Amino acid sequence: MLSQVEAPLICPRERVIEDWIDYNGHLNMAYYNVIFDHGVDHFYDLLNVGAAYASSGVGSCFTLEVHLHYVQELKLGDEVEVRLQLLDFDHKRLHFYQEMYHCAEGYLAATSEQIALHVNMTSRRSAPFPGDVSDKLNDVLTTHQELPRSERIGHIIGIRRS
Repeated sequence: MLSQVEAPLICPRERVIEDWIDYNGHLNMAYYNVIFDHGVDHFYDLLNVGAAYASSGVGSCFTLEVHLHYVQELKLGDEVEVRLQLLDFDHKRLHFYQEMYHCAEGYLAATSEQIALHVNMTSRRSAPFPGDVSDKLNDVLTTHQELPRSERIGHIIGIRRS
């Protein structure tokens, strides 16, 4: 089990680097995904289904769907912190939500909602999580259910017409 469950899970901070800046002078949209993915990697490592688990050849987690909201731009040198909230899980899927905050100014820069799937790497098919992972997920979900749910969760994309 996780020794202490953070609510939300605070991921290691990152700094926007020059290679990530686009011709508009701000963080390119693709690199928001990179930063969020590093937060997911941190979560997976805590659950013991991260890089070492994938390298073992036993299993891994694959992303099925992601919804990103770009709220406020980030620029070169900005330090950000990602916070992850587990929303739900079943025997082989995870549903979680992340928020990215500008560390110095405190504003919300972006959000990401994701569904991921546990995969048996031998068969390359979906498979149940190992039992100890399900126990850890139960602990995380119990703690994270007490967090408020953002209005961005479950957002449907489209052009609003009046």
